[in-house]
Amino acid sequence: MTQAAPAYDRVGIVRAFDVQARACDALGSPLTAFLLRGVIADYQAGGASRDLLAPLESRQQWEAVTSLRLAGALHFLVLAGRTPGLAAYYPSAGGTFREDGFRAEMERAMRGEAGFIEAFIRRAPQTNEVRRTGALVGGFLIIAARTGLPLRCLEVGASAGLNLHWDRFRYDFAGAAWGDRASPVTIGTAWTGDAPETGVSARVIERAGCDINPIDLSSAEAVLRLKSYVWPDHPGRFRILERATDLARRHPVALETADAADWTARHLAEPRPGVATVVFHSIAAQYFSDGTRAAFEAAIRDAGHRASGAAPVAWLRMEQASPVQLPEIRLTIWPGGHDLLLGHAHPHGLFAHWMPRS
Repeated sequence: MTQAAPAYDRVGIVRAFDVQARACDALGSPLTAFLLRGVIADYQAGGASRDLLAPLESRQQWEAVTSLRLAGALHFLVLAGRTPGLAAYYPSAGGTFREDGFRAEMERAMRGEAGFIEAFIRRAPQTNEVRRTGALVGGFLIIAARTGLPLRCLEVGASAGLNLHWDRFRYDFAGAAWGDRASPVTIGTAWTGDAPETGVSARVIERAGCDINPIDLSSAEAVLRLKSYVWPDHPGRFRILERATDLARRHPVALETADAADWTARHLAEPRPGVATVVFHSIAAQYFSDGTRAAFEAAIRDAGHRASGAAPVAWLRMEQASPVQLPEIRLTIWPGGHDLLLGHAHPHGLFAHWMPRS
């Protein structure tokens, strides 16, 4: 048996699962919300989830997102065809969600696949939410307009690198549109406030990314892991992910297995005249350690001090301060280094509230 964790750690697990369940209610995933509440009941009763989650009980839950790790593990098993009883409840596997019998199948899966789940949840969640580019694109267009230069895009926490192809997507927002009309990926964003500057031409001439565990799109198992973090009752997100994956396979981008701080420092070591270098990320910084976060930001600001009109540096990010706050879209451009709050967005990019242009 796993050694008992301090009581406050178990309280933290329950609280974190409850917060995430309420977030799933608000974001339209009743299946995931019901699953997480079922885990709470099982965990408090000393069921299968107690031993599964014990290794993560002492972690800071906002950073560990234990709830999404476990939900992703169960979804992976469903998508892989290893838990047919549970799959009958998952729309992503052709099933129909209903509450009756769901938790019994969930508990059976946790008991029967405990070894796999324990290994799966050791790794941080891997998501690649393509619709977030529907908010980030507003920042990219501002950078292109203000610098008048082609873009060199560097993404940290890139996962499979799908969002590095942001300029190859088509965007519809606020009655306006931008991007490739023939793109197989269309991002529709409910937009309030000033619309992006759709008359701007943005040309990406270099793109690269890093991740602690990058997703290899040539690996069927890795792609399945990526899909497992999409909520099972969100078919629209699945369709966009699959189309963006196909597009990315046609335009391979080198992704490096690396710490965000070290990788960024190397790529920003020397100014690059003739291009605007853009470091960007979305819902990634919360997974950085305190040391990585401090070193990462220091690397960007050091590069900013060396920036010039001929070799500008920009830092574009979409990050969430807490689970109950909307992510902020922020942009800093050097030289100058003024930090701009561009707006707020839905965590999955369904809508964006944009600030008035100055």
